[in-house]
Amino acid sequence: MPGDFALVAKTLSGLEDLLAAELRDLGARDVRPLSRMVMFRGDLRLLYKANLCCRTAIRILRRLRKFNCDSEQTLYDEVKGIDWARYLDADGTLAIDPVVTNSTFTHSLYVAQKAKDAIADQFRERTGRRPSVHLDAPDLRLNLHMNQNIATLYLDASGDSLHKRGYRTVQNVAPINEVLAAGILRMTGWDAASNFADGMCGSGTFVIEAALMARRIAPGVFRKRFAFEKWKDYDRALYQEVFREVEALENRAPLPFVIAASDMDPEAISIARQNARNAGVEGDIRFDCRPFAEQPPLPGPGVLVMNPPYGERIEVPRIEAMYRMIGDTLKARYSGWRAFLFSANLEALRRVGLRATAEVPLWNGRMESRLVEYRIGGARTDHGPRRPPGGAAPRGAHRPAPSARPSLKPERRTREAP
Repeated sequence: MPGDFALVAKTLSGLEDLLAAELRDLGARDVRPLSRMVMFRGDLRLLYKANLCCRTAIRILRRLRKFNCDSEQTLYDEVKGIDWARYLDADGTLAIDPVVTNSTFTHSLYVAQKAKDAIADQFRERTGRRPSVHLDAPDLRLNLHMNQNIATLYLDASGDSLHKRGYRTVQNVAPINEVLAAGILRMTGWDAASNFADGMCGSGTFVIEAALMARRIAPGVFRKRFAFEKWKDYDRALYQEVFREVEALENRAPLPFVIAASDMDPEAISIARQNARNAGVEGDIRFDCRPFAEQPPLPGPGVLVMNPPYGERIEVPRIEAMYRMIGDTLKARYSGWRAFLFSANLEALRRVGLRATAEVPLWNGRMESRLVEYRIGGARTDHGPRRPPGGAAPRGAHRPAPSARPSLKPERRTREAP
């Protein structure tokens, strides 16, 4: 279509199909999931909307040039052959983030330096001036991918990683990544219209992401700035229009179900409350400070998701006892619920004492983890970690149940329209 161009959305391993479904819902074309990324086509409107609305994207990139690259000179010549005055001023700032895999180029920083030299030399020859490097907040951020001597140069439309929503101004130790939390919520098949709980909520990421979904508040609306706002072809009027369209979709009605957050640590509850306040959803979450085993029964049925401690700072007998307690509490207090535990301690998960009905391998940073489903008592049996509509089952899923993922259209609120 006229105005279309090639785009890439980066994500975490295991979330590719979920992100592809989100992009299709937003109107992306030629959507193709790959490893930790999704390729698609769209226009400026879609680029703006994807940054605002995608819950499982880490970064949105616009492809600038793709070329065979078998030598340093080829890299230099190809980069220098781009008319950089279209994207950057001679006195501007830039940064290049390199990714090198399966290539004769083995040093990613050297690749970035060579590309930067090509850009600087072009400006110097044309104007006598050259842009400088600014790693934190450049006027133009580029991604340079080298894979099997195929180089692809991208304009980074996002800037900071999109997992940095902007609402989490305080956090406890090792909080879960917001993108991973949103992906896990979608995998559970929670419909954003029924009871949800986290019995070890920490800084509140799961319950806040759940409330944002239920309110249809787009995750990008809390961001102060996206990288594309510094681009020379930035269309401020179009972005304002997209922003307001997304904001208008917010659900403002009282939520007719419970979102419950509990933790035994008073400081964690205080942090979770503050983060929820920042996100504008504090009133949608029921906070409770007490151990999981002492929490009163919640109205059911519903979905419970927990990311319990992995044991890095807890002795093995204690961590195994904690996981046994989780299983005992689920049996005693959560009949009819579907419970999901996400943990990197695979041995401790075996101590839960419940029959797992589905299991999905995921990564939490560099830690291999599992998302495990347990159907408690009279829990419905037609659910499990979900496949996105029209897509394959989540990568690596074991015993996936049939699915019909709920329609989850992203939307927005808070802060003035740009």
